[in-house]
Amino acid sequence: MTDRTSGIFTEYMIQNHVQTTHARRSLFFLIVAVFVGLILVTGCTTPAGQSKTAGFSSPVEKVEVYHFHPTNGCRSCTTVGDYAEETVKEYFPNELRNGKLIFDHINFQDEKNADLVQQYGVTGSSLMIGVYNKTSFTRENNRKVWYMTGNKTQYMNYLKGVIDQRLAGDLS
Repeated sequence: MTDRTSGIFTEYMIQNHVQTTHARRSLFFLIVAVFVGLILVTGCTTPAGQSKTAGFSSPVEKVEVYHFHPTNGCRSCTTVGDYAEETVKEYFPNELRNGKLIFDHINFQDEKNADLVQQYGVTGSSLMIGVYNKTSFTRENNRKVWYMTGNKTQYMNYLKGVIDQRLAGDLS
């Protein structure tokens, strides 16, 4: 090959590579755009006037928030319970008064609490949330609160959001 032919061939290869790369990028962005469009369209499928509830077809009758602790708990155990109590008292006074929301500190090592410990499946310090409707009981161990004990405002805002969801029947 002469230098001129070699130069033309090299230029052709570079141009072909650029076109191929551009086509691949365009195809990638087209696929991403279609995927995002499908998510947006299918994500809005709840008809107007209906609420999204995960797991319940009937309204919530009661939500229980229990701070399970040992006889001699550590500082974090105490903080989890104190912040939870403050959250429910500050944000849910009406629900506490009318019995829709229950809060209590429960010593899981005390034999008098054995039935509740068994019902919730408690094995150690925990913040448990129980949701009752007409036909079922669902329990959850909320572990996220343990990572928020260093920021009271974050903890309380998070727990308020979770309790609001559970009172609305949303178990997600």
